[in-house]
This record gives sequence, structure tokens and C-alpha cells, in this order.
Amino acid sequence: MPTLHQFDYIFAIAMIFAFLDAWNIGANDVANSFATSVSSRSLTMRQAMIIASVMEFGGAVGVGARVADTIRTKILSTKAFEQEPTILMLGMTCALIGSSTYMTVATRIGLPVSTTHSIMGGVVGVGIASLGVDGVNWGWKGVSQVFAAWAIAPGVAGSFGAIIFMITKYSVLKSSNPVRNAFISVPIYFAFTTGILTMLIVWKGAASAASAVEAWGPGEYIGVIFGVGIGCGLLSAILILPYLHRKLNLNDWELQWYDAFKGPLLLQRGEVPPNPNGQQELIQDYYRGHKTREQLECDGVEITNAPNDVETNTPPSKDIEAGARSSGDISDSAVDSVKVRTGPWYAPKNLFYIAKKAFLHGVDVDVVAEQKKSSILVGNLEEMHARAAHYDNKAEHTYSMLQILTAATASFAHGANDVSNAVGPLAAVYLIWSTATLASKSPVPVWILCYGGAAIVIGLWTYGYNIMRNLGNRLTLQSPSRGFSMELGSACTVVMATRLALPVSTTQCIVGATVGVGLCNGELKSINWRMVLWIYGGWIITLPCTGIISGCLMGIIINAPQWG
Repeated sequence: MPTLHQFDYIFAIAMIFAFLDAWNIGANDVANSFATSVSSRSLTMRQAMIIASVMEFGGAVGVGARVADTIRTKILSTKAFEQEPTILMLGMTCALIGSSTYMTVATRIGLPVSTTHSIMGGVVGVGIASLGVDGVNWGWKGVSQVFAAWAIAPGVAGSFGAIIFMITKYSVLKSSNPVRNAFISVPIYFAFTTGILTMLIVWKGAASAASAVEAWGPGEYIGVIFGVGIGCGLLSAILILPYLHRKLNLNDWELQWYDAFKGPLLLQRGEVPPNPNGQQELIQDYYRGHKTREQLECDGVEITNAPNDVETNTPPSKDIEAGARSSGDISDSAVDSVKVRTGPWYAPKNLFYIAKKAFLHGVDVDVVAEQKKSSILVGNLEEMHARAAHYDNKAEHTYSMLQILTAATASFAHGANDVSNAVGPLAAVYLIWSTATLASKSPVPVWILCYGGAAIVIGLWTYGYNIMRNLGNRLTLQSPSRGFSMELGSACTVVMATRLALPVSTTQCIVGATVGVGLCNGELKSINWRMVLWIYGGWIITLPCTGIISGCLMGIIINAPQWG
């Protein structure tokens, strides 16, 4: 039973804005992470949302922190509130209001921001309002982390992403036989990727097992990381390579996705029978809708100093015209599928339709087509994409599986770690409200983790498309090999920063990796620098904006005149 019944309203307000904060984590942070997978067509919108939902909720509830810092990022000391814990309860509520309000505005205008820095700014504002400037930790372990992260996270992630893509580019994509070399690289990349992602889960995601992990010695770390990596590499060679051989080399049109579990038995299948529907491509064109240099020149547009393309026969796409026609939040295909409601709005069938449209309308959005809409931040997208080389489509297909693996596992670690941005302050409010006590660590009940995980999933499904359509191809040309390099480069940065206690944000890492891989095209104009500056500006104003909102609210409340 709660102890401080007189402050039930504060707890209720904290519940509301903690949900809104977690909703924005899903709509902004998670959507930002999956923008590369959807933009490269490795995943459809529906597939991305299903995978992200399972991984984010599983990470948040399964291995999310059962104990969180009462004050995130050690900006303030709990000792200052020992005499009046209810002031901290109010402060954490104001921090959630400031963070969620700013995040909502940023998500609405399509600005990817760091949720960690957002709640940090809220706490800074509360600290200044209640304790003064000297009560805030401005050192390296405090606010200075934010300023350092502006350079550290994008720079390191961009370097890792560029290195990975350059290795892939010259050893596989530009080789004389890219499909053969892609087959050779698949087990190697699977082993390396799963090893890196195991480190990501163990060191960043498995917060509930932190005490057990901290007791591990070098032997346990090496055994787990190399064991998982080598094991997954061998499994990919046994299961995936025979499947890819039948699909890409033999054009087996009868092959189904579940045939991959047959492994080497696929090699004993007979010849591929003729396709009664005629010769059809078994894999999609990952460059569909992105014109090459030659195609633009045929249209009368001159592009100079563009890299040579391996593929020059990519057909022009009608996605651009479709994107230009669509002016709302939902693509034409979604609008065409809408059925006109008949009868009163409160009729059961209409209520179901309204609920379905509110929750699932984002699934029908064609993100790639939406990214081609003209705006002041987009510029000449066709010309920018034409400066990037198009590589062998079958070789690209082999990296789509790796990209899905990277996105899914990084999403699991993200859910385990970043859910505390929303539920950490809520857990502190709940602790004080229910016990009237204060501690440096707040226990996080499972129901709060479920509450935050559910809000993240709802945010992704209802509005995640808005961030996705503002990233991806609007920054630089996306393809499975590029997207895999971006996501793995981001994961490597998070792993390294976690062990070295460096301040990084997953949002800043993926954007930095995107720019790094884009630079591998060899031309600065293959990157949309206006969009990069727009995103960077959003990072800079995050802490001041959330701090001002929460600080002003906190200051007004604790200094407000009272009757009598």
C-alpha cells in the first residue's frame, strides 16, 4: 500500500508522462535504428515492426534493469534530497514532463534525438531549479558527457562503419565474382557479427545479470563470445549457404524460407524444374527506384565524377511519382485500401476500423517512396543517389540476412538498456510514493518494465514511420551491404564505449555510421549534408530544451505563492 496518499496525483502524472516518454523512445529511437533496414528493403515495414516489437519488449522485460539509478547519469546526488524525498519525487515527474514534451515535438517534425540526453536535460533543469547551478555535476561523469558525445559517438561509429564497408566493397562487391565471394564472407561475417552482438548483450543489455557478469574472468568472457561467434558461423555455413546456393545460383523457384532448416540436404535435391509462370526474378531489386548515372544522363541530367556502377540496367521506378502524389502521412496504397465507413461512428465495426487505423496505419506507409518527397532538407535526391555505385543484386541479397540479424539483436540490447530512460524516473517516483524513503538505487518492478516496454512498442507501431521516412535514403543511398555495415559499425561503437565508459548514444552512433559508409562512395555530394546538419542541430538543442521545460516547471511549483 502506498504511504504518501496525499501525492497520488504526482504519481498519476508521472505514470502518464513516463508512458509518453517511452512512446517516444519507440517512435523516435527504435524507428531510427530500423530506418536503414527498411530503407534498404531488407525488411518490409511490417516485418521491421514485428521484429522490433518482440526484441524491444523482450529486452526490456527479460533483461531490463531490475535496479536503476534513482537519478539517471549521476547528474545530481540523492543526498541533497534526503530530508525532503518528496521534492525529488516532484523533480523526477517534472523531468519526465520536460523530456516527453520535447521528444514529442522532435518526433512530430521528424528529428531523431537521443532519449538518454533528453531525460538528462530534464534532470539538469530540475537540479538547477531545486539546488542551484552548483548542485549539478558538470564534470566528465555528468553533463560534460553530452558535449563529448557530439563528437565521440558519430566519429567512432563512422570509422567502424567505413572500415567494415570498405572491406566488403573491395573483397566482395567489386570483385570479379561477387556472389562467390559473398558466399565465402557469409560465415565469417556471421561469426564476427554474432560475437560483437553477444558482447553488446552481455555488457550493455544484460543489466539484470550485471552482478554475475561482473564476476566473470577473462576466460568466461572469451569462451562466451568466441563460442557464440564460432557456433553461429558454423550454423550459417551449414544451413544458410546451401539455401543461398539453391536460390541464387540455381534459381530454385520452388524454394521456401523454411527449407533453410534442411541444410546440406538441399544439395541433394534434383534439378530445378521449369517455372510454369515463366522466368521470374526470385529476389527483389534492392536498387529499385534509384537511378544510375547513365539513366540520369539519358534524362538530360549531367552527373560528373560519379563512381562506375557494376549494374547499369536498373529500370526506372515509379516510386518517385507515387511519392510526389502522396501528400499525407499515409501512402497512396494505404489510402486506396481504406473502406468508406457506413453508419454511426460508434457502431462496433466502425470502432474496430478506427482502432485498427489508429494503431496499424503506419504499417501501410511506403517508407522508401515517402523518402523521395521533395522538401527543403531533401534537395536533389536522384542526383545524390546516382553518385553511389550499384552493386550485384544477388551479392546484396546475402547481406540482407546479416542486416536483419544485426538490427534484431541490437534492438534487444536497446530495449534492455534504454527503457530505463523512461522507467528509471518512474521507479524513483514509485519508490518514494509507496515507501516515503529514498535510496541511490530504485528497485524496478516487473510491471513497470512491462509498462515501459508496451509503450515503446505502441510508439513504434503508431508513429515510427515518421522518423524512418526522414532518415535512410534521405541521408545517403541505402542497400543491404551498406545497411549491414552501418548497423554493425554502430554496434561495435556501443560495445567499445560500454567497456571504456565513454558517453555515446545509439541514435548518434547509427547516424555517424551512415555518414561514414556514405563517404565510402568517394564523393561528398553522395551525402545529404543539410539533413546531417539538421540532425546535429537537434542533438545540440536537446539538453537545453528539456532542461528549460522541466526547470521552469519545477521552479514555478516549488516557489509558487500559497494561501495563508
